[in-house]
Amino acid sequence: MTLVLNENISKAAQKDILELQKKISQFKKGEIQEERFKAFRLARGVYGQRQLGVQMFRIKLPYGKVTGEQLTRIADVSEEYTNGNLHTTTRQNIQLHFVHLEDTPEMWAKLEEKGITTKEACGNTVRNITASPLAGIDPDEPFDVAPYAHAVFEYFLRNPINQEMGRKIKIAFSSSDKDAAFTYIHDFGFIPRIKDGQRGFKVVVGGGLGAQTFIAETAYEFLSEDKIIPFIETGLRVFDRYGEREKRHKARMKFLVEAKRGLGLEKFMELISIEQKANAHHSLNIDTGSVPVEIPKEQKAPEPDIKNKEKYKEWLQTNVLEQKQKGFYAIKIRLPLGNIHAGTARELVNLTKGYIADDIRITISQGLLLKFARKENLPYLFYVLDHLGLAEPGSESIVDITACPGTDTCNLAVTNSTGIAEELERMISSEFHSLITDSDIHIKISGCMNSCGQHMIANIGFHGSSIKNGSAVIPALQVVLGGGVDEYGRGFIADKVIKLPTKKIPEAVRILLKDYEAHSEEGEYFNYYYLRQGKMYFYNLLKPLGDLTALGGDDYLDWGETEAFVPEIGTGECAGVSYDMVGTILQDAEERLHYGGEALENGYYADSIYHSYSTFVITAKALLLSIDIQCNTHIGIIKDFAKHFDGGLGQDFEAKVLQINQNIPEPAFATDYLEQARAFFREALALRTVQALESEKEVISNYYKA
Repeated sequence: MTLVLNENISKAAQKDILELQKKISQFKKGEIQEERFKAFRLARGVYGQRQLGVQMFRIKLPYGKVTGEQLTRIADVSEEYTNGNLHTTTRQNIQLHFVHLEDTPEMWAKLEEKGITTKEACGNTVRNITASPLAGIDPDEPFDVAPYAHAVFEYFLRNPINQEMGRKIKIAFSSSDKDAAFTYIHDFGFIPRIKDGQRGFKVVVGGGLGAQTFIAETAYEFLSEDKIIPFIETGLRVFDRYGEREKRHKARMKFLVEAKRGLGLEKFMELISIEQKANAHHSLNIDTGSVPVEIPKEQKAPEPDIKNKEKYKEWLQTNVLEQKQKGFYAIKIRLPLGNIHAGTARELVNLTKGYIADDIRITISQGLLLKFARKENLPYLFYVLDHLGLAEPGSESIVDITACPGTDTCNLAVTNSTGIAEELERMISSEFHSLITDSDIHIKISGCMNSCGQHMIANIGFHGSSIKNGSAVIPALQVVLGGGVDEYGRGFIADKVIKLPTKKIPEAVRILLKDYEAHSEEGEYFNYYYLRQGKMYFYNLLKPLGDLTALGGDDYLDWGETEAFVPEIGTGECAGVSYDMVGTILQDAEERLHYGGEALENGYYADSIYHSYSTFVITAKALLLSIDIQCNTHIGIIKDFAKHFDGGLGQDFEAKVLQINQNIPEPAFATDYLEQARAFFREALALRTVQALESEKEVISNYYKA
C-alpha cells in the first residue's frame, strides 16, 4: 500500500520516500538483486546490522543541530518502531537500531514532517556535514561557521555529482584554530579566517582515518567565503572521475590526493581548475542568517534543593562553559556510550524548554550541548539533568570515553567496544578521579580498525583485533597512543604501540596513567609526554601484559560475553554494489537519461549535464564489462572505451564525454549534451542486442562499482 504523505513534506523528499517504498517492494518480490538494492538503501540511511532481519537507520543532522520538536519526533519514532534507544555518533548523527526494512519509508516520512532527513546518511555520498558544537557561541571563533556548514549540506543534498562516487566524502568546519572539529582527518576541512576584513577559510583536503590514516594537506591558507562551495563541487567532480572504485580500501579522497600513489595535491588542484568551468556556480554567497541565534526569553527558574553540593560544583567545573555572549552559558551533557532513551530525550526537551535555546547540538564526542542558559538558572538545570541521569560530571574529559557500538550491532566489529568502555569509565572514576578535571586526555575505542570510534585521534586509543594462542583465539585490542589536537590546534595521529588481550586493557590504562602522573612534567600535555618518552618506552611498559603464558580462562572471553571468543566479521556496507549484469547496468544508464531530461525541463542545467555525463560513463562501463575489460575509475572507463571501441562507438568518445569541463552549464549545451548521450545510449543498446544474440553471458564482476 502506497504511503499517504503529509503535504508539508517537500516534493523532493516525497519522491525519495515513495521510491524507497517501491524499491523495498521490488526487492521483496525478487525483482532487484540484493547487492544492487543495498547500494540504493544505503544512500537513504538504511544500513545492515549484525543481527539478521533488522537494519540500522541513520538520521542525518547537519552540524549536529536538532530542535526540541525534532528530538521529540525522533524519540517518538524510536519508541514506535525500534527498541527506544537513540544512539549519537562521532559524525553528529543519531542512529536507530533494530529497525525492520519495511518500516523505513514510514519512519522517514514522520521524520521529514519535522524537517529531518536520512537521505545520503550512508553510502558513497557526501555524508553528514560536521562542525564544532560550539559554533556560534565559541569565544575563540572569528565568526559562526554553522551557516556555512548548513549551506554546504543543502547544496549537495540530492546533488547528482555525489550520488554514486567511489566512496564516501566527509566534510568538517571548525569554529577556530583550535580545530575542535578535527578538520585534519577529513576529505575537506574548513577553519574560519578573516583577511583584510573579508571572511574566508583555511582549506585542507585529503585527510582520513581507517586502516591507513592521513593528515589533510593545505589547499588554501585563505579562500573567500563565496568560493568554498564551488571548490567542494570541483573537488567532488575530480574525485568522481579519477577516484579508485575497484579496490574499496583505496577508494577514498586521501589516496587520490596523496603524492606517492595518487595524483598528488598539485595535480589535484590543477584538475580542479580545469573542472571549474562546468560548475553551476563560480561564486556562491552564503546566507549567514540561515542558522538564527535562538536566545530564550528571560524567566526565573524554580529554586531547587540540591542535595549533592560536591557533584554540582564538579558539574559546573567540567560541564558548564561561558559563551562569547555575555551572561550566557553552555551545558555539556555526557551520554555514556552515546545512548539516550527516547523517554529521557522527551523529558529533557520538556523540562528545559524556555531555559535554553531551541538549538541542541550533538557533539563529536557523542554527547549533547545545550546553549544560552542564564547563570541564575544553572542550579535548576543541574537539578533537572540530575533527575534524568544526565548530570554526570566529566563531559569531554578522560572519563567520557568515545566508543562505537562494536559487536553489539556492527557487522565489521571484531570486539565489544561498549563493555570495555564502561569498565574503563568505572575504573578511572574511582582510581583517577583527579584527572577528570586536571588533565586533557581523551580515550576512544573502535570495534575494528575502521575508526568509527576515532581511536587514531585519541591520546589513548584502542581498536578491535584478535591474538592466536595455539588453536585458541583471544579477543584483543590494538593500543594506539599520541593522537588528538593540542592547545595550538595541531593534529596528531596516534602510533600503534602494542596489541593486548581485551581483559588486560584496564590494567594497561592503569599503568599508563600512573606512569604519566609519576613522570610527566608540570602541566605537560599527554602527547608531548608520549613523544618525549618515545614509542618503545611504552611498548616495554605494557609488554608484560601481552604474556600469553600467563592468561587464564576469563582472558578468552570478550567483555560482556560468557562464551569463548570467535571473531565473526561480516561485510561492511560503506560502499556500493559488488556485481551486476550488463543489461542491468544499462538500465542504470537509462535511469540517468531520465533524470537528465527532468533536470533540463526544470532548468537545472548543471544537474542535467552531470546526468548526461553519467549516462556516457555507465553505458561505456557496461559495454567494457561485456568484453571483460576491468573498470576502476571513470577516467579509465573513458580512455578504455575510446581504445577498445575505436572506429565505432569509441570514435572521439573521450572528447565527447569531456565536453563537460569545456562548457559552462547553459541551456544550449545542456540540451545538446543530453541529445548526444541519448544517441550514444541508443547505439549502445543496439550493439548489446547483437552481443546478446551471440552470447547469453552474464557478467558478474567487482568492477561494477566504477
